[in-house]
Amino acid sequence: MNAPIRVLVCDDQALIRTGFATILDAQADLEVVGECGDGRAAVDLARRLNPDVVVMDVRMPVLDGIEATRLLAGAGVAHPVKVLVVTTFNLDEYVYEALRAGASGFLLKDAPPAQLLHGIRTVAAGAALLAPEVTRQLVGRYAARIRPAEGAPGETALTPRELEVLRHIAEGLSNSEIAATLVISQETVKTYVSRILTKLDLRDRVQAVVYAYRTGLVT
Repeated sequence: MNAPIRVLVCDDQALIRTGFATILDAQADLEVVGECGDGRAAVDLARRLNPDVVVMDVRMPVLDGIEATRLLAGAGVAHPVKVLVVTTFNLDEYVYEALRAGASGFLLKDAPPAQLLHGIRTVAAGAALLAPEVTRQLVGRYAARIRPAEGAPGETALTPRELEVLRHIAEGLSNSEIAATLVISQETVKTYVSRILTKLDLRDRVQAVVYAYRTGLVT
């Protein structure tokens, strides 16, 4: 048997922590290795316990979830931890900053348990959890607030077709939707996505979305 996915649960509400832990521990392939109620404790515990995934709340005392995510998974971190941020609709302005900070994805707090489990397994496997419809709703809504980054040397390394695929990713299209739009196979889309991530030195699809908004490819 494969070792279970080790999860650290960080939320300032004890009831939510307990609920998450109960759901996760009931799964044979998941194991809750720790719980905490503030961002500083999240950083300390993650560095000590080395979990596979940290489920991170946004608003927490001492240190918020965005800064905690930056310390665990942001640029320059030697051994980044996979972070799955949880948020609520009335906090959705924080989603973009959480993704910029290095989160591998996010879920809404009122998501059903099956989505939480899927999200943790997806992030643990190294994939990004960024639902297309949520991308359109949240990232797109705050695009006007995002200033393009100064200079984007990596962008020039992309072919016109790769730039086209990147724009579609940032617009929230799934691989199957991109394939249908460009009239190519899904395997070809996967190849393009892989090349884009490699050329731009991006970790996953989430970072590709952030990159596209920061460089003004999508407005």
